[in-house]
Amino acid sequence: MERSKPPADIDYLAELIAMQQNGPKQLGFFGTRNMGFLHQNLIEVLSYAMVLTDNHIYTSGATGTNAAVIRGALRAEKPHLLTVVLPQSRSKQPPESQELLEQVQNVIDMPANDKLSLLEASRLCNQDIVGRVQQVICFAFHDSRLLLETCSEAKEQRKIVTLFYLD
Repeated sequence: MERSKPPADIDYLAELIAMQQNGPKQLGFFGTRNMGFLHQNLIEVLSYAMVLTDNHIYTSGATGTNAAVIRGALRAEKPHLLTVVLPQSRSKQPPESQELLEQVQNVIDMPANDKLSLLEASRLCNQDIVGRVQQVICFAFHDSRLLLETCSEAKEQRKIVTLFYLD
């Protein structure tokens, strides 16, 4: 009798469990800015859990996924385990992001990218974060080009990549 393949959600959960088996890691969280409240809550809980288990989280400073990651990590009350890498200078961030960033102790900004388009600056920022981490967790839609490109580059660098599709 041939076994059927487990649903994709079980595969994702197995990957999340595997992440914890070898101790704390450097994790890069990426994702879309456009997502619903429920998805943001799930991401916030995941980020909180990852920091509670002593993983160091790297993310960017945008709204949506990044804001949820930051809120979750801050809730874990281990500020040294959160680093936010901005694609441009802090002053180029939207007001709601700047307000959240005031609570983050480790912020790296890239003022040299201020003259680039946000897309190109974000591409460079994502590459920087991927270079700092062992594992990538990404929340994307099937047409999220930059995020899918980031996941592909991370795989090429032999990083563990967990990709959640929101559509």
